[in-house]
Amino acid sequence: MTLHPADQLAFDKAMVAQPVWNRFNTAADALNLAENMLLHAGPSFASPDLITLPILNSACVAAVYEGIARDFDQAEAMIMAGEILLKPAQDHDVVTPLAAVVSASMPLHTVYDAWGGGQRIFAPINGGSRPAMRLGLRSTAVVDHIRWLNTRFVDVLQGGIAEGIALVPLAVEGLRSGDDCHGRTPVAGAALARELIDRTPGGITDEDALEFLYNSPSLFLNLWMAATKCMMKLAEGVEGSSFVTAAGGNGRDTGIQISGLPGQWFTTRATPPVGKFDLELPLNRALGAIGDSALVDAFGLGAMSGGLTSSEGPSALRSAALSVRAHPYFRALDIKLGSTARAVVSSGAGPMISLGILDRMGTAGRLGVGLYDMPVDPFSQAMQALEQ
Repeated sequence: MTLHPADQLAFDKAMVAQPVWNRFNTAADALNLAENMLLHAGPSFASPDLITLPILNSACVAAVYEGIARDFDQAEAMIMAGEILLKPAQDHDVVTPLAAVVSASMPLHTVYDAWGGGQRIFAPINGGSRPAMRLGLRSTAVVDHIRWLNTRFVDVLQGGIAEGIALVPLAVEGLRSGDDCHGRTPVAGAALARELIDRTPGGITDEDALEFLYNSPSLFLNLWMAATKCMMKLAEGVEGSSFVTAAGGNGRDTGIQISGLPGQWFTTRATPPVGKFDLELPLNRALGAIGDSALVDAFGLGAMSGGLTSSEGPSALRSAALSVRAHPYFRALDIKLGSTARAVVSSGAGPMISLGILDRMGTAGRLGVGLYDMPVDPFSQAMQALEQ
């Protein structure tokens, strides 16, 4: 399929970027986020009663963390009454994994385009394998872990950022050694840990923080999500372009945005990813596709780089059909990036997304990991709107 000139221009804009993590900002400072507003993954919910249980749980945790509710029950009542609002994170230049939400006082990784300077994207700190908000559990253990992440641990990270850490070179290092920059990030995560330790004057002396850093390769994932969104965001606003600039799910609906129609979500109902459970629970406990990390795969990495299938498998075929061109930094890896609604509609298949599977009841957390075959419908909607 010949690349449409508008899609080529959007791709070129996305590729002229150098995402760098250079500091932390709170959501209140960076976004002027109101105390009673929380940001979640994927498109918006039509009403509070449609909020999926894992995101509702995380929203209750965030409300207690912020001190705007005395307990989880009061937090839920405030959400249902519209006193606490939930909005899509990507509409506010934020990306968040799975069921994690962002609140006003949370310190966020700030990733900016070092070549252009003007574009900034934000992401919360990944909770690792401890009681993490992204798993959608309603517990005091999650609140306690968030407090530790956003105080003691953030101080350790801040001490190692120095002048900033370029993220594309870490991604390339990971991809060369078996990472896919979504479901698998141990190599890039270890490289990030080395950078932080080397840049910290006197090294990192907080043993708990050091242990968490070594054992949390997914710390890199949130940063890479922000880097990916930073590149995608630079492609927005090209008239006539179907280049994908947002992708994500909220457990109920999944959707995309495209360059030529910035800020407009095109959605469909989210079915669960297909994969094996790590717990003895029935398959109907699986929540629909959730998380802003879907944008990594829509950008050509994750499952689209062959990370969860063989090089001869379906993800490789999808990548060949949907991905646009090679980024200069990725050219030696034979990996193409970007995707367009035009290519999806033409091929009749959407991107494959590697996603964690969450418990739709909000009690068991992560059930496993699987592949989500993104439907063509949102891409068809986008093309219809673009052509109108």
